[in-house]
Amino acid sequence: MPEPIEIKIEDAELQRALEKLISKTQNLRPLMKNIAGTMIDSVEENFEKEGRPDKWTFLAKSTIKQRTKKGYWPSRILQMRGELAASITSKYDDNSAIIGTNKIYAAIHQFGGNAGRNKKIKIVARPYLKLGNNDLQMIFKIIFHFL
Repeated sequence: MPEPIEIKIEDAELQRALEKLISKTQNLRPLMKNIAGTMIDSVEENFEKEGRPDKWTFLAKSTIKQRTKKGYWPSRILQMRGELAASITSKYDDNSAIIGTNKIYAAIHQFGGNAGRNKKIKIVARPYLKLGNNDLQMIFKIIFHFL
């Protein structure tokens, strides 16, 4: 087996840059905090624009009628009282950034499915916990700037 070849680069500027990179990657918490903030902003925009890039399916006539009776119409989709949008939180640590909600009914709106008594009501998916291409590009920029 041939002997390995070792190449040594003795460049002070390169050495400083590598040391800076190593020190930055030892504490990723600030990076994760910024990523979590970007994800929260994205979700808020999803609620504001009622889906993006594709609009959410409009409410059923029966839902509009029910909301009108209760005094919640006109209003935005998924924001009858604003509880779901207000419940979105973020968490971050040294290695991850997470967004989510603690609302029991959140998943049915995100993924769709059957709900109500005997699961007779079909709820269409209206993904609000979603990052768009621009959001992903922003996260890449945050990472690049951090490094």
